[in-house]
Amino acid sequence: MAILIAFLLFSLSLLINIIGSKRWNKGPYKGPTVYPLVGITFEFLRNRNRFLEWATDAVSRTPSKTFIVRRPGVAGFYIANPANVEHILSTKFVNYPKGERFSFLLHDFLGSGIFNVDGELWRMQRKVASYEFNTKSLRSFVVETVQWEIQNRLMPLLSRVSKTSATIDMQDVLHRFAFDNICKVAFGVDPACLHSSLPRSPFAEAFDDATHISSGRFFYIFPYLWRIKRFLNVGSERKLRKAIGVVDEFAMDIIRSRRKEMGKKKKEDLLSRFMEAVVGNPELEKPFDEMEIRSLLEKSELFLRDMVVSFIMAGRDTTSTALTWFFWLLSSRPCVEDTIRSEILQLLAARNGRAEEGESKWVVFSFEELKEMHYLHAALCESLRLCPPVPLDTKLAAADDVLPDGNVVRKGWFVSYSIYSMGRMESIWGSDCLEFKPKRWLKNGKFVAEDPYKFPVFQAGPRICLGKEMSFIQMKSVVASVLHRYSVKAETEYSPKYSLSITLRMKGGLPVMIIRL
Repeated sequence: MAILIAFLLFSLSLLINIIGSKRWNKGPYKGPTVYPLVGITFEFLRNRNRFLEWATDAVSRTPSKTFIVRRPGVAGFYIANPANVEHILSTKFVNYPKGERFSFLLHDFLGSGIFNVDGELWRMQRKVASYEFNTKSLRSFVVETVQWEIQNRLMPLLSRVSKTSATIDMQDVLHRFAFDNICKVAFGVDPACLHSSLPRSPFAEAFDDATHISSGRFFYIFPYLWRIKRFLNVGSERKLRKAIGVVDEFAMDIIRSRRKEMGKKKKEDLLSRFMEAVVGNPELEKPFDEMEIRSLLEKSELFLRDMVVSFIMAGRDTTSTALTWFFWLLSSRPCVEDTIRSEILQLLAARNGRAEEGESKWVVFSFEELKEMHYLHAALCESLRLCPPVPLDTKLAAADDVLPDGNVVRKGWFVSYSIYSMGRMESIWGSDCLEFKPKRWLKNGKFVAEDPYKFPVFQAGPRICLGKEMSFIQMKSVVASVLHRYSVKAETEYSPKYSLSITLRMKGGLPVMIIRL
């Protein structure tokens, strides 16, 4: 019956599109044409493979940089307006939670993890995580983990490739690198995905499948179709169920093992910190009864699984995707690459007792040195502006509201602000908005951050990304160590396409040559 209804709706939509329909929107609105019953379904279908470009072009034509979205069962706004973003993420934060639709679509995979819940459960997790992410000990653990992976796996791999004329998929390398790192930080377990043999990892593959299929639910033209597939346990939903089973088994085994080790030896990973360091810590303000937190952190294996899996997803795909696009952009901009390398060499020259350099001891950088890399930081932010690893974020209106630009949002409507589109708005960044110019982030040679509502790559307001510093530590460490020794070159004519998911991964990867300097 559901399939029959879907077919009838499609046939009706096609008839309306052929005959033509009077646009619902009046006045200066220049966004996508909205038809009765089917909304923007046809434009969405025509541009499904270039959704971000289409949406960016459409939103740039609207005076308020906001357009209405209507599809069967879906209504809301696509936004590329800093004032609206601040309204949603800060001013009216309480009115714009993740919402039931978002949580429902990702619940099979993320459960009740911090990125998939609202209200008291979110606040409790945020409080717990915020305390740990602000400790120097976690930062030191992250730096040490990144340095070890660079010295023992990344650089030796690039060294071997540089001695041949072969190409290597840089996206796959960075993906493996990031997965090793985040698993060590989150679980205290090394999956060794970047081992010299580049092994197959069932857990990593299952995690990829679960992420891709879960996020794909957002892009169904008829939202209920994936539910039918899940009910019948067929197709992508069958694959998703198997993938989540692999992730659950891996995570639960570690959680149960770690629980047996509690009190024997202090560990630095997030899982151990959540299980041991937070409960009863006098420095942590306790808005909840301590027994409630203890029950969640020490007794609920499912809760711990959801929390840590959420951090793995956030910490793996975002940094590897960001670095992939960065190396592609850098490949065709030798002047930017030379300036980054000059900054690196100046820092190395300032070292006292400079470390030996050779194939057996690669150069890595301390946290203090990374902080001094202002131009590299600017170049990374410029790459994030043009190619944000998370191109869209969506909230749901809990009550009727009016946005600063005058658009009326009804209860239950979604609001999607587009980081991708905002990075390409002339009204925000000027006439050179499509150019890669790191200097726009510098003042007197020092990096100057932009308004987070203008540049919401790490979100903003109460939900601003806790892992922002961790992300920059990893990205700057990788780029500085690689560019000190090598140049990463993609083919001149290579024009990558993206795979639209939660993250903006390159479709088909990034084949590059590693050139020894």
